[in-house]
Amino acid sequence: MVQKSLIDNLYNAFHPFQPLAAGDPTYVDCREVRGDGDILVDLGIRLQRSDQKTCQLYSGHRGAGKSTELLRLKQDLEQQNFYVVYFAADEEDIEAKDAQYTDILLACTRHILEDLKNSADPNPLLNWLKSRWQELRDLALTDVSLEKMSVEGQISQFAKLTANLRAEPTLRHKIREKVNPQTDTLIKVLNQFLSEAKKHLPNGCTQLAVIVDNLDRIAPIIQENGETNHEEIFINRSEQLTDLDCHLIYTVPISLVYSRRSSDLREIYSDTQVLPMVMVRTDAGEIYNPGLEKIKEVICRRVEQFAPNLSLETEIFDSSETLNQLCLMSGGHVRNLLLLTQDAIGRTQELPISVQAVRRAVTQARDTYRRTVEQEQWDLLAEVFRSKRVVNDDKYRSLLFNRCLLEYRYVDDEGEIRRWCDVHPLIKGIEEFKEAVAQNQP
Repeated sequence: MVQKSLIDNLYNAFHPFQPLAAGDPTYVDCREVRGDGDILVDLGIRLQRSDQKTCQLYSGHRGAGKSTELLRLKQDLEQQNFYVVYFAADEEDIEAKDAQYTDILLACTRHILEDLKNSADPNPLLNWLKSRWQELRDLALTDVSLEKMSVEGQISQFAKLTANLRAEPTLRHKIREKVNPQTDTLIKVLNQFLSEAKKHLPNGCTQLAVIVDNLDRIAPIIQENGETNHEEIFINRSEQLTDLDCHLIYTVPISLVYSRRSSDLREIYSDTQVLPMVMVRTDAGEIYNPGLEKIKEVICRRVEQFAPNLSLETEIFDSSETLNQLCLMSGGHVRNLLLLTQDAIGRTQELPISVQAVRRAVTQARDTYRRTVEQEQWDLLAEVFRSKRVVNDDKYRSLLFNRCLLEYRYVDDEGEIRRWCDVHPLIKGIEEFKEAVAQNQP
C-alpha cells in the first residue's frame, strides 16, 4: 500500500500541462544548456530600463517551458515595483484553432478591466460596452440590461462575451463582425482607462506590464490572400496590437518567427526572444552530458518531493541506461519528458520503473508522431536531419509548429550563439523516416 501511494504521488508529480509557479522547488535552471538565454534579462531588463512603453514577443516550441519562464518574469517584475496583468489566453478567452486579432483585444480588455477596476474609473470602457450592448447582448447569450448593474456585474457580462467567443463557433464570427469596426474606439477608451490606472496601481506599484501567454498555440490557417492568420494578427494588425498604453509581452508561434516575415517582426517588435530546447545531443549526434544531466535533474527534483532517499538510477528506475533512454527520447523538450515519464510510471505496478515500461511509453509517443507527419513530409524531415537547418518554407514551418523539428542553441568557443535544428528523437525510430533518410543520402 505504501509503494502504491508513492507511485500515485510520483505519477501526479509529472503533470505535463501545468506550468510551475515562480519559486517552485522543482524548477531547474537550464540556461547554460539552452544557449545561455535568460528571460529575466532578455525581456525583463528592457521593460525596466525603457522610459517608453515596450512591446516584445516571446516564442519557442509549445511545451518547452515558456509559461514557467513567464511566471518567473512576472515575479521578478513585481519585485521591481511593476504591477503585472498575466493571463493564458487560450484558457478562457480564445480558441487556438480559430483565433483573430479581435479575440486578443477583447481578452486583453477583459483582464485589464478585471485586474484594475479599482485603480481607475471603468465607466469609459463600460460605456463603450453599453452603447453596443443591444447588438452584443444576444451574442453574450443573455437578456440582462447593463443599466442598473454594478461594475462587477457589467464586467461579468463582458466576460460572458469573451467566453462565448472561445466556446461558441457559431457566435464567434458574429461577435467579430460587430466588434471589428469598433476596435479603434475600444483601444481609445481602454488607453484612457490605462492612463488613469497607472497613476493608482495596487500595492504602490509604479509601472504596468501585461503578459499574454499561449498565443503561440494559435494554429496556422492560410487565408484567401495567401497569408496566414499569424501574419494577420502579429504583422498586419501590429499597430493595434502594440497600441495599448503599457508594457506588453505576447507569445508568438515559432513558425512565424522562422518565416519570410521575420524581418518585419524585428522591425515592429525588435528581436523576438526564443526559448530553445535543452540540448541533450550535439549537432553531430553525440550525447551532450551537461544537457542530459539537467534533464535528469528535472526528474530528480520531482521525485525528491516524495522519495528523497531513493536512488533515481537504481530504485526509481531499474538502471541508469533506462533513465538515459527516457531522457534522450524527450529531445530536451520538457513537456515530452514529463509525458514520457508519467506514461512510464502509469505502466508500473512496483518500483523500479522498468526498461519495458519506458519502451512502451516511447512506442506510444512515437505512434502519435507517426500520425502527425504527412506522407510528403518524411523527405523534408530527412533533409533537416542531414543539414541541421530549416528551409524558409511553409512546409518546414508546419513541422516546427507541430514539434516534429526542434530548435537548439549553444555558445561556441568564441562566445557566439549558434542555432541548429534536428528531427525529434521519437521520429528517428519510425520506419518511414528511416526509409526517407536512406533514400536521401548524398
